[in-house]
Amino acid sequence: MPQNKLARFAELHTFPNTFEFPQNIQGTWHKDVFKNNHPIVLELGCGKGEYTIGQAQRFPEKNFIGVDIKGNRMWCGAKAALETELHNAKFLRTQIEQIPEYFVPGEVQEIWITFPDPQPNKPKTKKRLTSHQFVDRYKKFLAPDGFVNLKTDNRMLYEFTLQVIEEKNLRLVAHTDDLDNSLLLDDVLSIRTYYEMLFRGKGMPIHYVKFGL
Repeated sequence: MPQNKLARFAELHTFPNTFEFPQNIQGTWHKDVFKNNHPIVLELGCGKGEYTIGQAQRFPEKNFIGVDIKGNRMWCGAKAALETELHNAKFLRTQIEQIPEYFVPGEVQEIWITFPDPQPNKPKTKKRLTSHQFVDRYKKFLAPDGFVNLKTDNRMLYEFTLQVIEEKNLRLVAHTDDLDNSLLLDDVLSIRTYYEMLFRGKGMPIHYVKFGL
């Protein structure tokens, strides 16, 4: 592992806004972590945390948690949140498959999935973050009136997600296969991650889906 990655991992362990595989944290986020009762929003597969940071800056009345396993990338968002004293932005380092272990039912109000690995091979369908299996995981902790948001450049994943919504009889709130040329584009959907900038640079349209469970 390159020296700078080792240094980032070492520093990440000391960040007060970062929780790495925490124990017994279910049901404590409002009282002990954020110390308020504001709605909690997750960014799954947050990478460098651009959406977590961007939303936390725009919505001080909400709490945001970026979730990822890659500490080297997470360091960027966690460091930025500390330097700007963004107290409503935290980071959780863990496998997304284990996410129900960290929240009690109804503890999370909204989920964002921004440019995840589309897992294009059919045998990896279960690993897609909008698969039947992952949706069932989200149901364990998402509030009944909560939402899941997906932004992706991948047409296959977009259509796959719409299919899952139909098959599971979920509540489709909004969707578009070309976000930039739709009426859905707003301040939040205009936040751009590192990967989104790469895809846009190649002229690829951005797809978006919002649904309830």
